[in-house]
Amino acid sequence: MPSYDVIVIGGGTNGLAAAHRLQKSGRKVLVLESAATPGGAAVGHEFAPGFRAPGLAHIANMIDPRVASGMALDRQGLSYVAANLTSTAVSATGDHLVLEGAAGAVLKGNISDADRKAWADLRRQLLTFAGALAPFKAMTAPRVAKGVGNEYMRLAKLGLGVRMMGKDDFREFLRMILINVYDVLNDELTDSRLKGLLAFDATLGTWLGPRSPNSLIQLLNRFAGEAAGNRAAIALPKGGMGSVAAAMARAATEAGVTIRTGARVEALIVEEDRTTGVRLDGGEELRAPTVISAISPKTTFLNLVGARHLDTGMMNRIRHMKSRGGAAKLHLALKAAPDFRGADLKSRLVIAPSEEAVELAFNAVKYGEVPDRPVMEIVLPSAHEPGFAPDGKHVVSAIVQFAPHAPKGDPDGIRLEYVRNTLGMLEEHAPGIGDLIEHAEMMMPYDIEARYGMVGGNWHHGELSVEQMLFLRPIAGIAQYQTPLAGLWLASAGTHPGGGISGASGWNAAERIIKEARA
Repeated sequence: MPSYDVIVIGGGTNGLAAAHRLQKSGRKVLVLESAATPGGAAVGHEFAPGFRAPGLAHIANMIDPRVASGMALDRQGLSYVAANLTSTAVSATGDHLVLEGAAGAVLKGNISDADRKAWADLRRQLLTFAGALAPFKAMTAPRVAKGVGNEYMRLAKLGLGVRMMGKDDFREFLRMILINVYDVLNDELTDSRLKGLLAFDATLGTWLGPRSPNSLIQLLNRFAGEAAGNRAAIALPKGGMGSVAAAMARAATEAGVTIRTGARVEALIVEEDRTTGVRLDGGEELRAPTVISAISPKTTFLNLVGARHLDTGMMNRIRHMKSRGGAAKLHLALKAAPDFRGADLKSRLVIAPSEEAVELAFNAVKYGEVPDRPVMEIVLPSAHEPGFAPDGKHVVSAIVQFAPHAPKGDPDGIRLEYVRNTLGMLEEHAPGIGDLIEHAEMMMPYDIEARYGMVGGNWHHGELSVEQMLFLRPIAGIAQYQTPLAGLWLASAGTHPGGGISGASGWNAAERIIKEARA
């Protein structure tokens, strides 16, 4: 039987990043992926004959620069058909607002001079705050305890950087960091289209509405991301998001990592309170002194470890970890190009008429219902390159919010209702699109959980909220990737910094393992 130093459970982007970093450090690493292809939710699929969806995520805005550089993803074939994607706040009247450049550096469209200036000032401030927070993504989350390996020098340097942003900005940073995005937008702006787009971006992939406390930090988290080497930019990888995962898999394999697909882990092997390997669902056992779980922390502890190996307090905290998904994914196969009242189909199209519209869409899911007027982000990969649809035809990929993870009523009926409501919004903004549809696929949060193993359908393996960030992610006490069970580490998006196709959590976990081995 082959001998490994490290077994990684889950061949998503975080698992691949961790595996590559550890293999390059001199360890022999095995990655076990249950699907037929590594990459997790980044991998696309054919949802209708000749039509290919780009993956659960369809744009890049969070790829960790350490991962991109360390894995040489450009040399592995990763490139972009759009390195700085324009965003369009789509209007039902055709009076669209276009945001060009990183974080909407330039506004194009019918908007007042006062709002242009107000947005320029607010954007500068938000980018300053996001820049101060960005370095925290590339380090182990600090813990409030003695002897836990906090990186005090780095923390001091980062703290000084925050303090040195200037007296006025520092005061505003302290005031704004934990407030809701709705109030900030209404304090500074009047244009409903701009406020709607920003409110949507702040709540994308979360279980928060614009009025929810702490929703502004989600917008800062987004602006702290990077794509194609540009901070706060949005990029479209050539071939879709699956190309990111494919490049990472090639890099890992080239480094010497062994990747086994179709290998589902049934349980961890625990001997004398130490993880010593894994058992696959066919009964095969594989051994390694270090096991890294790059899947949901809830699944890891509740299903793979089990209650008999953990204390009651730990199990209760894991059970109560919030993992509600509020985003659905819609794919449409179209027989011709749609017309969003003249909007550029190579833009990221956002249908969120106002900050109130985003809030109202969130209200329904609190009660297990679907909103009458959902909001959404739309990308047409087929408008950028061939390979997603037959010639002359198109694919619509939309992230639709908000959708209940635990619906009140029949799940199939709720899905059909949500499809109708979503198509109604699309028809309002792109008249005639309904007549172009050859096939539609809607994945609700419960469908996403079934397909990808994301508990609650949450894309981040645990909600990104203040009470589950930094030293509280995934839960207090295990925020530094190491678990109470010797030999078991965590590396999924459910750990710090969480969220997005980035590889940051996996890379951080690997760095922590290397550091602990040297201590």
